[in-house]
Amino acid sequence: MTKLFEGLEQNDLARLIHPHLHIDEYKSKMGKDEDVVVLSLKVSGKYPAVDLVDFIEKGYNWVIDADISAGELVDGDYLVFVEVERKPEVAEDAVQLIKDILNLDGRKLKDWTMRVRSDLTDHEINEENIRELVPLTTLAYRERFGQDNLTKCALPLAYPLLPKPQRTTAHKNYEPKQESFK
Repeated sequence: MTKLFEGLEQNDLARLIHPHLHIDEYKSKMGKDEDVVVLSLKVSGKYPAVDLVDFIEKGYNWVIDADISAGELVDGDYLVFVEVERKPEVAEDAVQLIKDILNLDGRKLKDWTMRVRSDLTDHEINEENIRELVPLTTLAYRERFGQDNLTKCALPLAYPLLPKPQRTTAHKNYEPKQESFK
């Protein structure tokens, strides 16, 4: 796998991004979970993951931060984390992000699914489902998950990062909220 130096073009990441968006599965490293939505994607290979992070950080002014996991998963894949402010526009922004990723990936939107937090159900990615399933304001988050849930410990990854000692302090706050990654 070679790193792309000239910027990404259509289908450059074909078959390298797993077609599953996870929302609020991980804790935010940039703020409180009640204020920040964490989108996560699984990518085959470190360099494609780095390229995707670069694409996201340069292309969207609404993204607070994008980063990759410190180490690879058991299967050699990496996670890409995208943090955005918890606000009603998240539904539209997340769908647009996935549509743009489709240009890099070569798939169609119907090929993608999403999971939210600890729900293991695969849902179609669309604005309506995101509005229904994801709390889009701090108040909505607090009402749905309560104050107690804001401080609960996360569960281990379904695909643990290897080797664990390589995890850096910069990524320590990317803790999974449940086991649900495909």
